[in-house]
Amino acid sequence: MSIEIDTPTYYTATKKYFLNFPELEEDIDVDVVVIGGGFTGINTSLELAENGITNIAVLEAKYLGYGGTGRNGGQIMAGIGHDLDVLGKSVGPEGVQAIFELSDQGAKIIKSRIKKYEIDADFRHGYAYMAFNKRQTKTLQQWEKDFKEIDKDNEIYLATGSDVKKVVGSDAYDSGLVHMGAGQVHSLNLLLGEANALTSYGAKIYEYSPALEVTYGKEIKVRTAKGTITAKKLLWACDGFLNKMEPELHKKTINTFAYQLMTEPMSEELINRISPIRGAYSDIRPVIDYYRVTNENRLLFGLATNWVEYTPRDLKAFNRAHMLKIFPYLKDVHIDLAWGGPMACSANLFPQIGTLPNHPNVFFCQGYSGFGVTPSHIVCKVLAEGMREGSERYELFTKIKHKRIIGKDLLRPFLLTGAKSLHQLSGYFNGRR
Repeated sequence: MSIEIDTPTYYTATKKYFLNFPELEEDIDVDVVVIGGGFTGINTSLELAENGITNIAVLEAKYLGYGGTGRNGGQIMAGIGHDLDVLGKSVGPEGVQAIFELSDQGAKIIKSRIKKYEIDADFRHGYAYMAFNKRQTKTLQQWEKDFKEIDKDNEIYLATGSDVKKVVGSDAYDSGLVHMGAGQVHSLNLLLGEANALTSYGAKIYEYSPALEVTYGKEIKVRTAKGTITAKKLLWACDGFLNKMEPELHKKTINTFAYQLMTEPMSEELINRISPIRGAYSDIRPVIDYYRVTNENRLLFGLATNWVEYTPRDLKAFNRAHMLKIFPYLKDVHIDLAWGGPMACSANLFPQIGTLPNHPNVFFCQGYSGFGVTPSHIVCKVLAEGMREGSERYELFTKIKHKRIIGKDLLRPFLLTGAKSLHQLSGYFNGRR
């Protein structure tokens, strides 16, 4: 069973920017062509434009934010990947530390971007990482120390005992780590505001213009149904929507699915009970639940299947059942919308950036593994450095090994079920379950 992608989402229902970009219907020459109009494509292009590279064309097969950018939880979290320690073999302890120190920059970049371009994206501070048991609470105690080590400016504290109810209105948790430097955002409005900023530099964006053929060389040619772009450099920025267009990249990720719901608007009293901090939340299990209260007094609740990879028949019922485990008193609240979509996972659950073998002018970014809103703003800054003149940070990221995922096309559900099961079991040994 496959999921119906073209359904309304919270983001499309509440967007504030109504931007329309033309199809590509001519032959043009640019310095950089980008395939993919989500956070990766727009963020990297904006970073390049801010540094003087403005002759850019972005191709989007559907409309901006059609992919993961418009289907996520809107969580602004600390971090980049799942478990940075797995990177030690590639970059060593000093490299892991450097990436960790970079990992709190996402929220700062987003806030700076919003301020600079006056983007209306419902940004709000307040995030809590929730623990279900004492073992997970010990993990949060260490996270509290780690977060405070790299963030001296924001309030960070661990709530335990009766204080947990001052963070979230649920009996499900043993503790909660509050990080007031993190928070939430309307990701589609953020993207559209960034796209608007990008065009102010003279960059071109084309919607409903899927790439049909890409030819590599000193000059790269990208053909669409009605036009052609010739460029000096190319960026693949499709993530879970690559659709086998680039075989080398297709080998390195595997798509799983995440699902979200949106409740009807609720009373101020009920929203304050759910979220005294008016914030965003996730637990710390290997496969998380995540949720947040929105400016419209709705609850947006998201998750993926925990052990077995499958597509629920009824997304509203599936998501609602999980929501009620955390908030049983919402049993009479109506669910207005439910949606889902693919997210590309790498073998080490860390984003992949670099260039294709033997093609130094063909760049890529993919494999956010379910954490894309905040990390994309960090990773794309680093990627843009690499696309300009290079940097130590870019070289560090490109040292990370990207494993091929064998059998993904024929055995995807079985591979993901095995991977999720192993990932969940490992949680018992690293304090995540």
